[in-house]
Amino acid sequence: MKNNKLTVLAGISGGVDSAVCALKLKQAGHNVIGAMMKIYDGSIKTIANSCYGTDKTREIEDARAICDKIGIKFHLIDCTTEFNDLVFEHFKSEYKNGRTPNPCVLCNPLIKFDVFPNVAKKQGLVFDKFATGHYAKIEYDNKLEKYLLKQGVNQKKDQSYFLYKLTQDKLQNILFPLGGLEKDEVRLFAKENGLIVCDKSDSQDFFKGNYCDIIDAMPNPGNIVHINGQILGKHQGVFNYTIGQRKGLKIAWRTPLYVVGFNLAENEVIVGEKEFTYSRELFAKDLSWTFFDTLTESMTASAKIRSAGQKAECEVLPLGDKVKVKFKESQNAVAPGQAIVFYKDNIVLGGGTIESSIR
Repeated sequence: MKNNKLTVLAGISGGVDSAVCALKLKQAGHNVIGAMMKIYDGSIKTIANSCYGTDKTREIEDARAICDKIGIKFHLIDCTTEFNDLVFEHFKSEYKNGRTPNPCVLCNPLIKFDVFPNVAKKQGLVFDKFATGHYAKIEYDNKLEKYLLKQGVNQKKDQSYFLYKLTQDKLQNILFPLGGLEKDEVRLFAKENGLIVCDKSDSQDFFKGNYCDIIDAMPNPGNIVHINGQILGKHQGVFNYTIGQRKGLKIAWRTPLYVVGFNLAENEVIVGEKEFTYSRELFAKDLSWTFFDTLTESMTASAKIRSAGQKAECEVLPLGDKVKVKFKESQNAVAPGQAIVFYKDNIVLGGGTIESSIR
């Protein structure tokens, strides 16, 4: 973070991370403006302690109280229409078609780091940088003459997986003050500075509850079929299942069964034993590269196929607008629709959307 004074728009969620983010910027001498992003329209009732929660009264009150405590102005920025159009409709469509999308992967580049600050500017807010409480790091490399997106020091809290779509033009205008901190340090800092949210629990997941409650999917009965072709039972819609799922199949079988795929043409859920959940290769599309413009030749890297997963060594081969990924060791539950993110050490190279896998 540069020493010269900046005017910074700080995203305030009502939680401890964003509160500490704003306070650290203020203590560093910057002029800070607090803003909370509104993405819900009130049509679905859910628990507030989730990203897509309609009862946000407490969060808004906490966010306003945080800004009052820090001594900065608070603004509520309505991004509901854009979120529904760009993220939520895509999320619902993917789930209905048996894929497993991650709404945060789309929301971050399209809404949080684009629509949100741009709507704030349209409402008359003037600022130099936009900051959030993400556990990730942005550093400028003078030799490479580019910004590097890196993992946060806390591997368990690292959120770089969700940020791989941030391009150079966005990275240059973003600050992540918490990237070099552990969660315990953040909470201690909040407590020492009298922030009311110092012990507030972290927001959990995109939505608390069954996704079927929010995707507007009608029952669509079909067969549950063993990978050998044997019909084992019935399902009420492929949207109720995801790759690697074991619970909820309600099938009596000699060994545990897992969801290993879908035959959408026949409206079938395909199940098999544990060994059939592993894949050695996958194909990914909708690529976005943070470290370079495009991938022109094969490279070795490590990759994560889910946000909470471990990085795995792989070879990445360019195939036009797609890539083929060959893992050194087979990966469990490779789910189409999820993001795959590539790293070199702790630097984010880019990523894409998993299209299919090969056992």
